[in-house]
Amino acid sequence: MEDSGGNSEIKRKIAERIADYEKRGLWDKDVTDDPPAVPLTLNKADYLCEKPFSKTLTKIANRLAIKYFEKEIKKGNFRIKAVHGIENYLKVKDGGAIITCNHFSIYDHYAVYRTIREYFPKGGQLYKVIKEGNYTAFKGLFGFFFRHCNTLPLAESPAVMIKFMKAVDVLLKRGEKILVYPEQAMWPNYEKPRPLKSGAFRLALKSDVPVLPVFITMEDSDRFDADGDAIRNYTLWFSEPIYGRAELSAKDNETFMRDENYKVWKEIYERAYNKPLSYER
Repeated sequence: MEDSGGNSEIKRKIAERIADYEKRGLWDKDVTDDPPAVPLTLNKADYLCEKPFSKTLTKIANRLAIKYFEKEIKKGNFRIKAVHGIENYLKVKDGGAIITCNHFSIYDHYAVYRTIREYFPKGGQLYKVIKEGNYTAFKGLFGFFFRHCNTLPLAESPAVMIKFMKAVDVLLKRGEKILVYPEQAMWPNYEKPRPLKSGAFRLALKSDVPVLPVFITMEDSDRFDADGDAIRNYTLWFSEPIYGRAELSAKDNETFMRDENYKVWKEIYERAYNKPLSYER
């Protein structure tokens, strides 16, 4: 999983792919050279962490992840500069919710978690939907995080996806928060909102919970990485929860919630960056 912290040649290649994919409208296509996905099997998908060994590994992984990301903050590799609209999170803190966020960094999920963790019940965690290859193919420390930090991997297997859907419903109905990236692929340091997939909104409707849109904007700090690029400061914007409408069909509700989420992200982008949203075509 390459991020903006890689060497300058990797950054150049990623920037060229982003520019090309934006022009071609390939919004959900990966721009990083991740390992090929390995199929996830039923026996490996312990979504609810029911196996004793899984519970132990999850506790260890969460402690290590917090230590890792807090160290990254102390080193100045990213900074949460400001948070707006936290009162909107408080409207859903006592029940299940899908949290949507733009995906531009290996740090964005931790920025969301760090902002809301003080409102979790004791032992509470933020669950994250991730792609299959992140769960099955990555080695090393991040592979360990991907498999054990309350992650919910998608899968090509219909049987595994049935298990995924049931687990998501259980988690949401017991009041958990699940982070979904509806843009799908991570585009490092990409500031604009991208067109959204419907999956996050389908999950929310199935479990009768709201979607809470979060959009993170960035600005250059006065610190630089090893390649001489400015390290980014983050501002998190929490918007009003989005609920399905009783008068709409399930399909129309998916479209309504998806479009409403994109609309509020667009409004935040234009307000924060003081310019209209436009794409290179």
